[in-house]
Amino acid sequence: MISTRVLRIALLLPLLAALSPGTTAEARTTTEAKASFAKPFMGWSSWSAESTTRPTYGTAWLTEAHIKDAADAVATKLKSAGYSYINIDAGWNATTAWSFHSDANGIPDPDPARFPSGISGIASYIHGKGLKAGIYMAAGLEQEAYNKSAPIVGTSCTVRDIVVLPLTPTNKWGGNWKVDYSKPCAQQYFNSIINKYASWGVDFLKVDGVTADNVPDIQAISQAIDQSGRSIWLTASAWPVDLAAGDGLRPWANGVRIDTDVECYCGTTSTWTGSVDDRWDDLPNWLSKLTSSYLPDLDSMPINNNTGSALQDGINDAERQSVMTFWSMASAPLYVGGDVYWMDNSAIAILTNPEVVAVDQAAVLPTRITSGNSQVWKKIINGVTYAAVYNLGSSSTNITVSWSSLGLSGIKTVRDLVARADLGSFNNSWTASNVPAHGSRLIKIS
Repeated sequence: MISTRVLRIALLLPLLAALSPGTTAEARTTTEAKASFAKPFMGWSSWSAESTTRPTYGTAWLTEAHIKDAADAVATKLKSAGYSYINIDAGWNATTAWSFHSDANGIPDPDPARFPSGISGIASYIHGKGLKAGIYMAAGLEQEAYNKSAPIVGTSCTVRDIVVLPLTPTNKWGGNWKVDYSKPCAQQYFNSIINKYASWGVDFLKVDGVTADNVPDIQAISQAIDQSGRSIWLTASAWPVDLAAGDGLRPWANGVRIDTDVECYCGTTSTWTGSVDDRWDDLPNWLSKLTSSYLPDLDSMPINNNTGSALQDGINDAERQSVMTFWSMASAPLYVGGDVYWMDNSAIAILTNPEVVAVDQAAVLPTRITSGNSQVWKKIINGVTYAAVYNLGSSSTNITVSWSSLGLSGIKTVRDLVARADLGSFNNSWTASNVPAHGSRLIKIS
């Protein structure tokens, strides 16, 4: 069976926060050399709809009309809960035959067949809904720009003057050329890209294929955001980003993808065992590298549509709630995958629960207390302890949370945040009864 990662590479092989105006990058500390955001972003991403094999979807699905539908749906169904980013993933600057292109200066430009109004046009539409617009690029210099020796804006250089020689492939799939940032015009090239994106009204940028070798690319893009004068969330992404890159990326990125794609590259958005359940084992490896301003990106949430027409999530309601709870305990960005035009009421209820969303938006990292199939995690927000239990096994079970394991003792009051109900007072421990397979509970202890 072909792995998700191989399918991802096969699809993408042809793909060869700012300071306020007047503030300089030199004024920042090395730990905050990036745009500042107080909490994880919330929104939607197009990739799940692009990656599925379900008929009428796939990479050709990415069009201006579908992005407008997504913006309409998020504005109507999710905006009131805080969801605001409409992130256009890979393909916006590619033909439907997946041939990528750039303008005369080697800056990726929107495909006119997909986006007849351009990115500035679709961003204006998104902003008109009170939402924010995001786009995608890959680490390194695209080969198409190199092949035409594109001149760099405001310099006497071309992009051929900024590459490592001999030519060296870079990023997770080796699709772009490695940039030599000691070359005089290298930073100016990325400044020109980000300045163009900023002029379009871009609020988010995902840079994909990031390895430890691509830390200088993220640094250059972060510095380009600084000089642009626009606040842009910067995510370093891959499937996953190399753990070895974690420390180097911290000063430059707002978020980092710590796990493989959530998508199954099949007829649904996801499957539980396809990769959703990997996150419970993989997040702990990253926790020591993360901070409240450098957050774990767990990829999009397959919480969208399990009824009626169109693309289905591929996971059940208990699993969908576990995803929402886990992402929120991690203070990961909360962004939905799939075709939000068809979002069902159960998904809306899960995604918009204000008590669960608040746990995410606190931007506090969790601690895993127990591992295995019956896991307990905790986090402390403003002195209050929250605990989540997860049943990763295949049958229902009881999971006990002892106060001593959380650093607590005595009689405590427990509130179920998902049910939004007070459960009463408990001495020394609380037991979650009959937690279904792949299910979870989330409590506040006070």
